Amino acid sequence: MDNYEAIQALHKSLPSFSPYVPASLLPSIALILLASTFALTFYFSTLPKDTFPLRETAVASLASVLGGFGVVALFCSVGVNV
Repeated sequence: MDNYEAIQALHKSLPSFSPYVPASLLPSIALILLASTFALTFYFSTLPKDTFPLRETAVASLASVLGGFGVVALFCSVGVNV
């Protein structure tokens, strides 16, 4: 029981959680990331088909990563903390 009380005292002495990105910035970050995803997706659909699709792969990967982070920022801004 001594160990539990030590852990409980340590828990109570720690500072509360403070996020790196303020919650007030999350809607703006989500808008920027999702708008850039939309623009990159449109750009991807207008690219000519190459025999070696390096540029297509780069644009699609960047759009996918930005879309993923944009959706997480959007969820967090409406209160669904993922």
